[in-house]
Parts: sequence; C-alpha cells; structure tokens
Amino acid sequence: MGVNVALSMLKFYKREISPLLPSSCLYVPTCSEYSMQAYKRYGVVKGTILTAWRLCRCNPLGGYGYDPPRWFGEEELPDKCLVNAMIWLQTCTRISVIN
Repeated sequence: MGVNVALSMLKFYKREISPLLPSSCLYVPTCSEYSMQAYKRYGVVKGTILTAWRLCRCNPLGGYGYDPPRWFGEEELPDKCLVNAMIWLQTCTRISVIN
C-alpha cells in the first residue's frame, strides 16, 4: 500500500507540477523516474532512502549521466551503451533549445 501511495504522489508531481518547472535534470532517468523505479524495485523504506540520496546529488555540482536506482554496493546495470546514446541525444536537444 505504501508503494502505491508514493507512486500516486509522484504521478501527480509529474502531471501537475513538473510541467511548470524548467527542464534542468542532468541525470537519466530524471529524479522523479528514478524515484518511481526505486519504489517499485525496493519498496517504501529503501526507495525513500535512495530518492533522498539522489535528490542530494541533484545539483549543478553533483554530477550527471546514467544513474539508475540501485542499492548501495550493487553492481551497475549492463545496458550503458544504449543509455549513453540517450544521454547524448538529450544533451544535444538541450543545447539546441538553449541556443
């Protein structure tokens, strides 16, 4: 039940609040997508911890790129090549919008 409540709140945020804010996410997936994946995969407690950790890193000095939800110490997922291509396309789109 807790996971469904968290997912409902995230869906509301993505539908109603996120469109009002400028697109500035440097990570793939975005923080809200990351949070949804973390809750689905790890449940409420671990999902909340991972979401809080991600939000702490989500700033101009915090980093960028592919950062899927994974519990501390877990190995990285193997599909980086596809994701790197997605990051490249997302970056190019941002640059063309800015210019």
